[in-house]
Amino acid sequence: MADFTGKNVMITGASRGIGFALAEAFAKAGANLALCATREEALKEAAGKLAGYGVKIYTKALNITCADSCEEFVQNTIKELGSLDVLVNNAGITKDNLTVRMNEQEWDDVISVNLKGTFLMSKAALKVMFKKRSGNIVNISSVVGEMGNPGQVNYVASKAGIIGLTKTLAKEFGGRNVRVNAVAPGFVQTSMTDALPEEVKAKALGAIALKRFATAQDIAKAVLFLASDDASYITGHVLAVNGGLYM
Repeated sequence: MADFTGKNVMITGASRGIGFALAEAFAKAGANLALCATREEALKEAAGKLAGYGVKIYTKALNITCADSCEEFVQNTIKELGSLDVLVNNAGITKDNLTVRMNEQEWDDVISVNLKGTFLMSKAALKVMFKKRSGNIVNISSVVGEMGNPGQVNYVASKAGIIGLTKTLAKEFGGRNVRVNAVAPGFVQTSMTDALPEEVKAKALGAIALKRFATAQDIAKAVLFLASDDASYITGHVLAVNGGLYM
C-alpha cells in the first residue's frame, strides 16, 4: 500500500459508502483527513470510527454547491492540518427519472451537486496547489458517464461532465506539478444496490465480466493508486473500475 504519512487529504461525501471507505484507506496509509458531508452527525460518527488510526481529522458539514463554503473549507483545512496535498471529489446524488418525466429541479439538483460541486471544490483546492506547485485531485465519475444509462440523464450528464472537467484541469495545471485524474466505478455493493430487486441484480451481474459488484474498498484502492507517487506520470486519465462491465 502507498504511504501517505504526513500528507493531508480532503474527501467530499465522506461520511458513508465509498467516501468513508476512502477516508479509512487513506487513514490506514497515514494521511491526515479533512472530511465533509451534508450532515454533521454522520461526520462525527465517521470520525469516531477513524479515531483509532492516530491521524488528524477535521470535519465540516458543507454545501459544496456554494463557492464561499468550498473556499472556507479549504482555508480551514490548511489552518487545521497545515497544508492540502490531495482532494478526492466523491460527493454525489441521484434523482433518477426518464427524460420526458424529469423535471427541471431533478436536473438542476444533480448537476449542481455532482458537477458544479466538483468544479467549486477543485477550484478552491487548485488555488492552493497552484501556489505550492504540487497537488493531486481524483474525481469520482462513473461507468455510466462513458456508456450512458436510461433513466439517469441528469446523473450521466454530470458524470460525463466530470470526465471533461478532469481532462481540462489536467492540461491547465500539469505545468504546476498538479495531477488530475478520475475513477469511473461500475456497480458498487452499497445499501442502494442491496435494495435492488433480485432480477435487476442478476441482469447487472450477467453483464459484468468478473460476475460480482465492486466493494467500496475496490474503488478506494484505485483512488489511492492515482493519488500516490506510484502514478507520478499519470494525469488526465479515467481509470475504469467496473469489473469488465464496459470496455
